[in-house]
Amino acid sequence: MKYLIVSDIHGCLTALEQVLQFYRVHHYDMLLILGDILNYGPRNGLPEGLDPKGIAEKLNEMSSDIVAIRGNCDSEVDQMLLNFPILSDYTLVADEGKKLFLTHGHIYNEEKLPCNGYDAFFYGHTHLWKLEKTEHGIICNTGSITFPKGGNPPTFASYEHGIITIYQLNGDALKELSL
Repeated sequence: MKYLIVSDIHGCLTALEQVLQFYRVHHYDMLLILGDILNYGPRNGLPEGLDPKGIAEKLNEMSSDIVAIRGNCDSEVDQMLLNFPILSDYTLVADEGKKLFLTHGHIYNEEKLPCNGYDAFFYGHTHLWKLEKTEHGIICNTGSITFPKGGNPPTFASYEHGIITIYQLNGDALKELSL
């Protein structure tokens, strides 16, 4: 399978549309969303292109290809707009014998790692992309496509055949690691 992994959309339809264009052009099989989908959050400004209803429409069109988990800005009200579940705090995806742990980062993170074993730990929440090998496996923070921090560009990730890549929103690869 070929997965595109995104976090911290925060209601920005224009950023999501760029990610979905990359998804289509590169023929991904599934979209894995690590939370903070519709709501921009009280600590963030209003993003350019804020359109939660538009995001719900775009994502609902492809709901059978989405696995999503809850971010700290997601709620039951958001779930009412979406045709796929978003309220789990984490999920584990198994692909070609590899275990990918997916979470938002506000409950499980690098300071509080899960104990159930995984090959790669994916999260967002901090809006700071990261991709590195550790004693626990690969750690990947996808960053944010809407509100990147630390002077970083907007970013998302992909996973295919044991290879994790961080991409800028414009499609340029920043870093790649193999499991």
